[in-house]
Amino acid sequence: MNASPAFPPSVTAPAQSIEHARFFMVEQQIRTWEVLDPVVLDLLMRVHREDFVPPSHRALAFADLEIPLGHGEVMLAPKVEARMLQALALRSSDTVLEVGTGSGHMTALLASLSRHVYSVEIQPEFTRNAAAALAGSGIGNITLETGDAARGWDKHGPYDVIVLTGSVPVLPAAFARQLKPGGRLLAVCGEAPVMQAQLVTQVGGGACRTVTLFETCIPQLRNAPQPRRFVF
Repeated sequence: MNASPAFPPSVTAPAQSIEHARFFMVEQQIRTWEVLDPVVLDLLMRVHREDFVPPSHRALAFADLEIPLGHGEVMLAPKVEARMLQALALRSSDTVLEVGTGSGHMTALLASLSRHVYSVEIQPEFTRNAAAALAGSGIGNITLETGDAARGWDKHGPYDVIVLTGSVPVLPAAFARQLKPGGRLLAVCGEAPVMQAQLVTQVGGGACRTVTLFETCIPQLRNAPQPRRFVF
């Protein structure tokens, strides 16, 4: 006689397996990478990451890796998204600029904790795909736009928060100017293999305070300004 199945038949087993995978992602990847904010951890359990992953890579939705999106772009690893979100300490009154919509998952996380997110993506295909995924998630306080925001996007500024989802070798000064007093900018700065996630806070009078959060290495933002090179 065959043993009884571990889960009830049909759709219940996959649903339970997904929730187990989500739980282990939070407990084994994200908590262990110094993300302990209960608001962030709860949000990562509620926003379904798998709904934003390309169908061909959905089995990897909860893996500790960057997921290819096409056009040389990736969906950031779960722990990197979580660490960024924790550092920003979003408020329900915040207006956010996201540079690089990508899959739309980070967009959904930002929107869940803020008043409104303006997300700009250079690839029209990504904008369309993210719009569909976000509509399916029921998150509506988002404006998606297609354009090149690698050097700033003052259309809806100034902003309380700016997030760059791709790295920049040098941080364009325009972003700091587009912050409100007390506003926060999170960017990964540097060149492979040495990059640092930095939190820049506008402290008033045009002055900024910069704190280095952690080391990582992520793909460069398309059309990011390059440092000047000396030629001998």
